[in-house]
Amino acid sequence: MLNFSSTRQRAGLVVVTAGTLLAISACQAPANIADADVPSWKDKVLPAANGVVLEDAGKILNRDPIVKDAAEVPAGTYTLTMACDGGGKAYFAVSSGGNKIADAAAACNGNLDVVKIKVPGSAPLSISTSSVDAPLIFAYHLVPAAT
Repeated sequence: MLNFSSTRQRAGLVVVTAGTLLAISACQAPANIADADVPSWKDKVLPAANGVVLEDAGKILNRDPIVKDAAEVPAGTYTLTMACDGGGKAYFAVSSGGNKIADAAAACNGNLDVVKIKVPGSAPLSISTSSVDAPLIFAYHLVPAAT
């Protein structure tokens, strides 16, 4: 005789287990981030740009920020174009003359994220890239905004 109660319980357990495994695997970055060809990926995801003031691309394999500096950036409005891949988000903290002027983020889903940034005065500029969702790959460039 077939016991429907235990059959339903087993079926439910299989569905819950499969859903849990799928959710866990969807939240994990691809296993090949450490081996990713960042320059090739960057060329595919970031549009070509003229007048690049500051750019970087790389791998965040742990939660340590990666900082890139430009010696002197004139006052004005700039466009920061960012991308990342691997899951989660990458965060970009922009500082001018040692003062934070903008925070931006890019979802690691293959899409570009673009923000306008106003640099208040000529000064050294830095962009700190970080993520709590490591490992991932990122790329960005900062260019003068079109008028």
